Amino acid sequence: MSALGTRRPGSGLARGSLAGLAAAGGGAASQFLIVLLITRSLDPDAAGAFFTATALCLMLAGILRLDAGNGLIYALARRPREPSGRTVLWAALTPVATVSALAACAVTIFDAELAELTGVPDGVWPALAATLPAVVLADVLVSATRGLGSMRPTLLLDGLGRPMGQLLLVAAGVLVGTSLPILTAAWALPAVPATVLAAVWLRRHLPGPTAPPLGHGGGGTTAFRLGRAEGGMAAFWRYTGPRSAAAAIQAVFQRLDIVIVAVLAGPAPAAVYTAATRFKVVGQLANQGLVQAVQPHLVRALADGDLARARRLYQTTTMWLVALTWPIWLGYAALAPWLLPLFGPSYADGVTIALVLSGTMVVATACGMVDVVLIASGRTAASLVNTTCAVAVTIVVDVLLVPSHGALGAALGWSAGVLAKNALPLVQISRRYGLRPFGRHSASAFRLRGVAA
Repeated sequence: MSALGTRRPGSGLARGSLAGLAAAGGGAASQFLIVLLITRSLDPDAAGAFFTATALCLMLAGILRLDAGNGLIYALARRPREPSGRTVLWAALTPVATVSALAACAVTIFDAELAELTGVPDGVWPALAATLPAVVLADVLVSATRGLGSMRPTLLLDGLGRPMGQLLLVAAGVLVGTSLPILTAAWALPAVPATVLAAVWLRRHLPGPTAPPLGHGGGGTTAFRLGRAEGGMAAFWRYTGPRSAAAAIQAVFQRLDIVIVAVLAGPAPAAVYTAATRFKVVGQLANQGLVQAVQPHLVRALADGDLARARRLYQTTTMWLVALTWPIWLGYAALAPWLLPLFGPSYADGVTIALVLSGTMVVATACGMVDVVLIASGRTAASLVNTTCAVAVTIVVDVLLVPSHGALGAALGWSAGVLAKNALPLVQISRRYGLRPFGRHSASAFRLRGVAA
């Protein structure tokens, strides 16, 4: 476990950002190779069933996390050395573990109904349900390590361990010709060791008593402060509660399009849609890598009322996102006619989808990490409303266009939702805090020494 050591406090934002980008790069490469492997090895119907099942698993996991990971980052980053850290962790994990176990039982019980609704063969859902709690808890526990200021567990577990484990196990399953239920179980299985390793790291580095709290801040437990609120579990969920609903809607938003295509048009179009939009993972994970490093710094800056530092962080990361992702989107738009056939002859019709994806992400990236700034300021209710509006826009456009235009209709629905999701918080943080994605810090964004200070 020595490899999962704590990062030195003075290593700064630049080093953390590079670690986050490295972790994101590992995840992006793994996801792309898995899609390539599945589309080249399975027929479109089987590939679509695999993508639909894994998308629904990740959607459900995103709901069940209750956004406890971001809540832990917010609580631990504000006071990383207080002995109440373990109380905060138990406050987050108790409801998450409970609802995850209940959801896994429900998925197993309703296997036949899910198979009929989605077109995914029987047996896939129980296989995914067995690992669902680990998929949920791994993300929450790794997020907690970032709240303590360390990016190393994120890099080693989320950037290397889990994605490489998924790729190797799925590749082995394809080579031996295993069934679809076992193949999906192989995809989910690496979450189990990631959960265990993250828990061990936290046990070693998190200050406070090792026992879980027995109440809500009284009766001998260690209370913690979150802003002005006190009281263990109650205080933690007063902040995280509104964001839990927003995160659930965000999880639906991220993968709803694949499921809608599968339900309304069938597994084969869902496979084409997944292949054509897979490149968005590259840009999204670049954003995720920066968020993982910057979010604790934004929380501290806004908690201290330091709008100048918050502005510098926001404008700097926006320029980094533009520099890192615009070449990807513009290159994908230009090369899509040659890239998509790599997935197989039946995937060449996704060029128009690729153009919609590229144009949308160019605009979204130029807005920067607006929702992260909104959350870091504590305005989780506003984030909930924004995400709800974005999902509503996506569903309306999908229902109108998918039956007649198939995968292209889903791409247009996703695009409309993404634009709404970025425009709303951009207006809000601009009016309330005077924060804009570009400004006087944009030109000096790549002077890492100044940024890390």
